[in-house]
Amino acid sequence: MLRITEHISLEEWELSEHFTRSQGPGGQNVNKVETAVELRFEAERSPHLPDPVKIRLRRLAGRRWTQDGAILIRAEETRSQARNREIARERLAELIREALIAPRKRIATRPTLGSQRRRLTAKTQRGEVKSLRGKLREKDVNE
Repeated sequence: MLRITEHISLEEWELSEHFTRSQGPGGQNVNKVETAVELRFEAERSPHLPDPVKIRLRRLAGRRWTQDGAILIRAEETRSQARNREIARERLAELIREALIAPRKRIATRPTLGSQRRRLTAKTQRGEVKSLRGKLREKDVNE
């Protein structure tokens, strides 16, 4: 069982682990021992996650979300299979904790009258500066 929060925990049947040979450092160990962990969480079928959390989780997971509604997390940082397993489980737990936080609704605000006036005067001044950069007309040269 993987504990996410005090109210939410995932059962072992929702998680499956597949071990493969890892890339990176390790010398001859890399070629022999399967230390990399690919953790698969059946998020779409999970009865422990509410639907709004599943929707946010799908958005947060990005490419890690598969077509059949599972999340794939791969960990191959260390030479130890047990440590990689812990890292993958912690990543999954952190992803779910992040999805549990509902985003705040944005409250629409209007700019103040003073800020609108300041913006318009700044635009007017800027336009005057730019108009002075133009080519001189014959009328302006003769004066």
